[in-house]
Amino acid sequence: MNLRRFFAVRFFLRLSFYVGLVLGCAALSPAVAAAPDASAGLTLAKLVVALKPDKNPELMLQEKRALEGFLSGELGRPVEVVIPLSAATILEGLANGSIDLGYLSATDMVNARNRSIAHVLLAGEFRDGRTAYDSYWVVKQDSPHRSIADLRGRPVAFASKTSTSGFVIPLLDLRSRGLIGEDGNAEAFFGRGNLYFGVGYVSAIERVLAGDAEAAAVSYYVLDLDKHLSSQQRSQLRMLQKQGPVPSHVIAVRASLGDADTALLRAAVLGLNVPAQLALRDKLFTTRLVPVDEAAHLAPLADGLALAGRALRQ
Repeated sequence: MNLRRFFAVRFFLRLSFYVGLVLGCAALSPAVAAAPDASAGLTLAKLVVALKPDKNPELMLQEKRALEGFLSGELGRPVEVVIPLSAATILEGLANGSIDLGYLSATDMVNARNRSIAHVLLAGEFRDGRTAYDSYWVVKQDSPHRSIADLRGRPVAFASKTSTSGFVIPLLDLRSRGLIGEDGNAEAFFGRGNLYFGVGYVSAIERVLAGDAEAAAVSYYVLDLDKHLSSQQRSQLRMLQKQGPVPSHVIAVRASLGDADTALLRAAVLGLNVPAQLALRDKLFTTRLVPVDEAAHLAPLADGLALAGRALRQ
């Protein structure tokens, strides 16, 4: 009788243990399921982001590290931010898979789209709700020039051969004013040997400040915002003329990534729009970041790119 009681008690204790274990797991499972996991489903072991070389890379080190930390926290993955010397390097990285996200001008994005190597992840949206901005011709404060027509036969600097606001749109404007022809030959107006192409906005502006060029074609925010130039440099400059609209810069995602990865990366980068990250976002990307229709965003560039293409073939 005592033996039966012993086995009965042992059976009851074991049953109670397993029932408690099952109930305990059931109670814990909702909490586990609710735990946020930003990296769920992301197939990338490491994310590589390339920024445009539109200002001194040495001055971007703090911003680079801040972006690496932010995105790593959002994605639960190591993040490396690189600053190549040219947009062409970013395009090659998107093509060969060594770069996952790249910050590109609209012109560079058209080239990436034509090569089927990238898609628009997000684009910049300004406070007025537009996803376009102005291009400026910038001169020194004491320059005697009052219009673009005054620069005939004068040396000028373009931001680069692929810059939307620093070459494509200014070239299109020159044609619309009848200052150059359908061949896009800017030397016909500015003079042979009078064109300088930089590696970004700052390099073009520095040409003006040094007296080697009398005007530079750049984005409006180089002059209007405290992003690329020191306050002393900006105080020496003024806008000669503006032209546009210029489709805003984009963050491109390489085409070889799947839809699920792309969606996760978009959600992570959109986190820069929250109040705590606005300072970092604006230093790196200038504006609010929003999804856009890729074809509609890039459509205004078709005529300008055709003209620039003819100009560069000469």
